[in-house]
Amino acid sequence: MRRVLSARYDRRLERHVIGFLKVGGRRSMNAINKLEASWVPRVQELNSEQNATRVSEFYLSEMSFDDQRHTPGELEHFRRAPLASLKERNHRHWYIENEEGRIIAVTSCKENEHRTDGYLWDYLVVHRDYRRLGLASLLFQSLEAFVRKMDGRYILTYTCDLPEYKPVQKLFVMNGFVHIGTYPDYYYEGEARLAFHKKLSSGLQIV
Repeated sequence: MRRVLSARYDRRLERHVIGFLKVGGRRSMNAINKLEASWVPRVQELNSEQNATRVSEFYLSEMSFDDQRHTPGELEHFRRAPLASLKERNHRHWYIENEEGRIIAVTSCKENEHRTDGYLWDYLVVHRDYRRLGLASLLFQSLEAFVRKMDGRYILTYTCDLPEYKPVQKLFVMNGFVHIGTYPDYYYEGEARLAFHKKLSSGLQIV
């Protein structure tokens, strides 16, 4: 994963965000209008092939990621992973729709390849016009609740070291993640991968 967006949704934060956004121009006013409307964001778990296709389309849209320089592996993931997750063990996607029923935010996680109760947090992305509303944190709360319900031992995730991903790193730290390593030139030359880890429980042990 290279991308995440931020903030927790609650009424106190809403008042703070509205005050902050009023200095931010047209896009910020759009966010204010959404907060002040009757629409309330609701996290839904992906459970149908039709919605898996919609999630893929959102991943690949121009309104999802700021960084549109997707790697070949990312493109394959966006096209195949949502549908595949419906049949794979402990692989989940969650999404949020706007007031018109369009998908505007998505996240996902899956158990590690060894099936030893460790979970990999894949992607978290929010539509450009719906940022700073706390949708990212709503999605992460659902993801973490699922991992804890499955007695997961940890959550491992990744991001990029480019300047535009600084908010991602802050979000990880705010939610209890620790930076545990760097992969130089991982995505492209000059674009490193940063690994973040959150310990949840002792879980399985070698006997």
